[in-house]
Amino acid sequence: MSAAFDILIDGAPASDLTDRLGGLEVEEHADRPGVFSLTLAANTDEAGDLDAVADPRFGPLANVAVVARACDEQNQCIIDGFVLAQSLNLDRSGGEASLRVWGQDASWLMNTTEQAREWVDVTDGSVANSIFGEYGFTPNPGNTDDDSPAHAEAGHSLMQRATDAQFLMNLAKRSGKLCRVFCEDMPGVRTGWFARPKLDGEPAAILIASGPDANIDNLDLSWDVMRPTSVMAHQALFSSTEGAGGETAESGLSPLGDSDLATFAGKPVKAMLTAMVDDGGELTTRAQAVLAEAGWFVRCEGSVTAAALGSILRVGKLVRVDSAGTRFSGSYLVWSVRHSISADTHTMGFTLVRNAVGAS
Repeated sequence: MSAAFDILIDGAPASDLTDRLGGLEVEEHADRPGVFSLTLAANTDEAGDLDAVADPRFGPLANVAVVARACDEQNQCIIDGFVLAQSLNLDRSGGEASLRVWGQDASWLMNTTEQAREWVDVTDGSVANSIFGEYGFTPNPGNTDDDSPAHAEAGHSLMQRATDAQFLMNLAKRSGKLCRVFCEDMPGVRTGWFARPKLDGEPAAILIASGPDANIDNLDLSWDVMRPTSVMAHQALFSSTEGAGGETAESGLSPLGDSDLATFAGKPVKAMLTAMVDDGGELTTRAQAVLAEAGWFVRCEGSVTAAALGSILRVGKLVRVDSAGTRFSGSYLVWSVRHSISADTHTMGFTLVRNAVGAS
């Protein structure tokens, strides 16, 4: 079965590129921007120039989007971004010249200007929504769930000395959230995500590891318990002479199996944390963020074709792994997907993570 995909440049279909396409790769990640690369044959035109190089559609900051489909016929906009670089390969032996075009998703727009500004009497989630709005991104409705307290001028206001993208990534990391910009089914409709991953609901796809119904090409599963299972946090406060602190052993995320990191490891590992906060609740949030990141101690890597799976894997969705034994079978969060697309096949190399082992 041939791969079903559309390339759009500045919103217009670019179906003429299909016959010249030497390769198309798109990478989606939960914790960093998505990227893409296009490889095209570069032919000499009537003026003696290389047509792909001279094509204005691949000039700086041209908007490139890729929409893919599987047999479920659901459009999935796996990238909507901008051209940032080119490289040309010329074969002196007379072989075909090729042009490779690289780009990044629309979060690049938030990374062009370093800002120095103060945010007062606002929460982290409302700051994220304000910044997303400045770029025309639609804030995810859950951005203000599990939010920080308001950063009051009487305590610690929120100072930004970074690009908007860098600033939001740092805020997300310290509060246990993920920050990214993506499209779901339609290019140009961009969502600004600043929220914890959703770990409930039905899986978007089922990956069968072995047996007659297996639908994946390969699978590597691993666990690593060299991570903290609790955090000791202490900090002096402007509002109290006693300060705040204590031990936190919960990440705030539901386990995807019956044995989380602490239960499976059997021996506690403690980390220490100090942070500039205004109350004990905010300190607990910082500690939970450390544990949420450390809690993804199970990792699953493999590849599957869109034709075999029947759908397109997307970052941030839950999937289920079957026939991988009682320890590793169960629900996983899709952390990254590398789409390799040609006219014939659409292969997805994936990384899944899990914060528990055993039955979901």
